[in-house]
Amino acid sequence: QVQLVESGGGLVQAGGSLRLSCAASGRTLSTYRVGWFRQAPGKEREFVASINWSGGSTSYADSVKGRFTISRDNAKNTVYLQMNSLKPEDTAVYYCAVRVGADYNYWGQGTQVTVSS
Repeated sequence: QVQLVESGGGLVQAGGSLRLSCAASGRTLSTYRVGWFRQAPGKEREFVASINWSGGSTSYADSVKGRFTISRDNAKNTVYLQMNSLKPEDTAVYYCAVRVGADYNYWGQGTQVTVSS
């Protein structure tokens, strides 16, 4: 079992920055790919970014490329999402998840990000 806790969300003006954290307990994250997803009101959950176990491989949704950066600190069992140049359309609940095998099996409770125009 893995327990994930997201933090760092909040209210920010357009153009601002936030850094989200995803802290894990119960199992080390160091061998798993970890992803960030988001879900806006009335919309389906969508992929934002992911990172492999070593941090050497990352993937981003086109909508956040060049603005968001995913990173990890395996010693702290934590994954981060640095979000810069935020836009109102980035407003959503952000979730981190751990991929075991082919699927993302473990999810956090989410953290709200609200970007005002």
